[in-house]
Amino acid sequence: MHKPYLVVRSTLKVKNSGMRENVIRSGDMTSYQPVQVRRAMPSDIPAIFAIERQLFVDPWEQAVFLEALTYFPTTYFVATFEGAIAGFIVGALEDTGENVYGHLCNFGVDPAFQHRGIGRLLVQRAEHQFAFELASAVQLEVRLSNTPAQKFYRKLGYREVFRIAGYYSNSEDAVVMMKWFRF
Repeated sequence: MHKPYLVVRSTLKVKNSGMRENVIRSGDMTSYQPVQVRRAMPSDIPAIFAIERQLFVDPWEQAVFLEALTYFPTTYFVATFEGAIAGFIVGALEDTGENVYGHLCNFGVDPAFQHRGIGRLLVQRAEHQFAFELASAVQLEVRLSNTPAQKFYRKLGYREVFRIAGYYSNSEDAVVMMKWFRF
C-alpha cells in the first residue's frame, strides 16, 4: 500500500461552508490519498462488473471481463481511490497488417466517482500503453445518443470518423471515434 503524498501548497483561500475563509500558506503540509491507476487483476472483476451493471443497459457478462483480462492484460486498467475500485478501462490492440491500433473496448467510472478526472486518467493511461506497444491510433465506439461521452472524447482529442448502423443490441447506431498519435 502506498503512503499518502505530502504536498506543499502556495497561498490558497478556501471557503468553509460560506461562513469564513481558511488560508493555507506556503509551507503548510497537506496529506491526500491520490487516485491510483494500475493494471487490472482477476480479483478486480466483481467490482468492475458491479460498475458495469450500474452504467449500461446491456452490460458485459462477468465472464467476458475475465476473458478480456486473459487476452489483453497489458491494456486493461482500474482506478482505485482509498482501496475501492472507482473505474476501469478495457483496451485491446488490433493489427490490421498495415497498422496497429489501440481499441477502447469498454470503459466506466462508478457514478459516485464521476466528474473527478478519473475517466480522463484511465483513458490517458490506456493511450500511453497503446503508444508504448507501437499503436498509431486509438479507436472506440460510442452510442449515437450518448452526446456527453462524445463531448468527453472530443476534449481528449478524438474525432468522429464514421458511423455503424444498428451496432448496439437495441439497433442504435454507433459513432466510431479515433485519435491519432504523432511520433
